[in-house]
Amino acid sequence: MRQRCVDPIVGNILASWRYDISGVAPEMRPDYEEHFAECAYCRGKQRLHRGIDIALIVLASASAVVFLLAFGVIRHFGPRHAFILELAALAGFALSAIIWLAVAVATPAPLVVADAARLGARQLHDRLPEEIRDRIPEQIKLRISGQ
Repeated sequence: MRQRCVDPIVGNILASWRYDISGVAPEMRPDYEEHFAECAYCRGKQRLHRGIDIALIVLASASAVVFLLAFGVIRHFGPRHAFILELAALAGFALSAIIWLAVAVATPAPLVVADAARLGARQLHDRLPEEIRDRIPEQIKLRISGQ
């Protein structure tokens, strides 16, 4: 049996936003967060979309690294048509960088990664011995807590 949204109207609104509520007005946000808490279907779709966004950023980053590596190899070995190959490698790097920037700007993937890092830091902080926790500056404690 296929799972369905518990509130199709809200689910359709969220689907049109690619399940991203980061740009929603603060007074409307609790309603959508409550829907995500109740609706496993929309929560799964949101995870899928964030996974795709993060995969695109990772692929664009890997592509940029490969093009830079190709440029370095071409510079090092200096084949016959090195200039053309270097231009092609730099063009590939530029395209990868533009794609990376477009995904980073158009999706909430950087926020998702930052939240995951903050959650990991908070869990690590909570497992530290008390004497070490007391030595951490208050500014860092506030940043870890997300305030």
